[in-house]
Amino acid sequence: MRVPGRQDCGRCCSGVRWMGALVLVLGVALFGTATAARGQDLESGKVTYDKYCAQCHGDEGDGQGIATPYLRPEPRDFTSGKYKVRTTPTGLLPTDADISRTIRLGFPYTGMPAFRENVITDGELADLVAYVKSFAPAFAEQEPPEPITIPQPPPYDPEHASTKGREVYESTGCGACHGTLGRGNGASAPTLVDDWNVPVRVADLTKPWTFRGGGTRIDIFRTMSTGFAGTPMPGFHGALPPEDIWAITDYMLWLSGGPQERVEAPYSNVVTARATSEVIDLAAAEDLFADAPPALFPLFGQIVEPGRSFYPAANAIQIQAVYNRDEIAFRLVWHDMRAETAGVNAPDLAVPSWNEQLAEAGASSAEDDPWGAPADDPWGADAAEDPWGDDAVDEEAAADPWGDDVVDEDGGDDFWGEAGDGSDAAGGEFSDAVALQFPQQAPEGVRKPYFIFGDAQNPVDLWFADMAKQEAELWTGRGSLAVVPGESELPEVVSSYEDGAWVVLMKRARTSRSSISFEPESFVPIAFSVWDGFNRERGNKRALSAWWDLYLEPLERPSPLPPMAKAFFGILALEILIVGFVRWRRRRRATGATTESPAAQAA
Repeated sequence: MRVPGRQDCGRCCSGVRWMGALVLVLGVALFGTATAARGQDLESGKVTYDKYCAQCHGDEGDGQGIATPYLRPEPRDFTSGKYKVRTTPTGLLPTDADISRTIRLGFPYTGMPAFRENVITDGELADLVAYVKSFAPAFAEQEPPEPITIPQPPPYDPEHASTKGREVYESTGCGACHGTLGRGNGASAPTLVDDWNVPVRVADLTKPWTFRGGGTRIDIFRTMSTGFAGTPMPGFHGALPPEDIWAITDYMLWLSGGPQERVEAPYSNVVTARATSEVIDLAAAEDLFADAPPALFPLFGQIVEPGRSFYPAANAIQIQAVYNRDEIAFRLVWHDMRAETAGVNAPDLAVPSWNEQLAEAGASSAEDDPWGAPADDPWGADAAEDPWGDDAVDEEAAADPWGDDVVDEDGGDDFWGEAGDGSDAAGGEFSDAVALQFPQQAPEGVRKPYFIFGDAQNPVDLWFADMAKQEAELWTGRGSLAVVPGESELPEVVSSYEDGAWVVLMKRARTSRSSISFEPESFVPIAFSVWDGFNRERGNKRALSAWWDLYLEPLERPSPLPPMAKAFFGILALEILIVGFVRWRRRRRATGATTESPAAQAA
């Protein structure tokens, strides 16, 4: 049966659907046009740039912002059109997506942070990319570049990575900069500069979580293919077949233990001291620490107090610990571009103030200090009035605010401030050094001493090892103002440097009357400091850590046999009792049935 008006209704609904579809298409088109137009909104991009970027990259995009003297590597000069992380071949401009990715993800272990969606929206990001591109005329003069194609990666094979990968790594000369084992200690590493003649440090390939362009397999393949524009790092796209680039990529990952789906730093928050009944002999360290679990801790620059270090060389330190009834020993490992085994170092050496270093670098006055220190800053240029005692002018500090660009009489134009041929050992003004820091007394509750050399109420002990000496020193710190030689037991120390890694062994009596004792099954606060002599670190200018924990596992390990035997016989006795009880109940029931009267049984 035909329903009246049904056909007309269908036509009407059909028209509505077509109209809705048309509106949707037009809306999407208009939205896309608006978005594209918004991507060219330079005024909006300038607002975002001035808010988040100009302080480092400069108002003119030339990399000369007010924070530039404090940053290594220096902020990128956008006027050059040279960008490190790209998907385009060497010599070409980046794509908009490349620039957006860098802004979103940042550069780990540099001053470039990640700007996520909760800080810069997608629309603001498009405007910002357009504005950043406007600094370089090349973007308007050249056609948009085509990104390279990254082929499907082959399965990761550790054996192939360690053989074929290493072969390609060495034949292409990667080790000349990065070192044989990728620790950033190649022979040419101390001499490298970028296109702006600024010294650069090569990447430590054993730490993919620090890689500027990302540490995944795809990230590394892209970096190896396109290189880092403006730096000595070349791109191998077109120069090597993809299988060889994958081989190098996998060798780099093999150095760090293999690829990870999500690249994260394997940092710890506690180191466990393994108990042993053996004699602690530092000469037999390989066997001594074989079963001690290693723990990796992050290091960062000391930027809180005078003597600041905005660019420390070391960013991590690994530690192992063992102890017996009488002694406790530690094994410290960190990577260093070059061993400095001459010169001096100590935690109380004076470091020029930042105002002085900036003035030496060409600032007209202390008023040019981007930290806003006034010209009459009491911590400033007059070392005689500096109660911290660390603002004295360093005669060797020349014109580099980092204090490491001094022209050495024997070093010519060595930008790192020391002469050398890249060999494992070299001589400079300052030596490499390391220190373990402990509270002088076990803290009560959660309160700990100030992590920068302690405080007046809570002193710390520093087990200090100068790599120019084969002996340890003990220092007591009650703050950066008061670091003096200690009076407790001196630890014993043995140090060595090989393939870009320092290994330092320390031991001391486990108990002490004048300083902290290490009791079994206890937690002890522990912190670290590392001084890189090549980077002219000394005194309060250093890499350091926060407080972490040292846990001493039980000294006595009771045999599991007695409790196992006790449990066995206990369960056996219980089973015997249960079986006996069941049998007793059964016998009782049987006896009760036979003693009933004949009448009861008949019933």
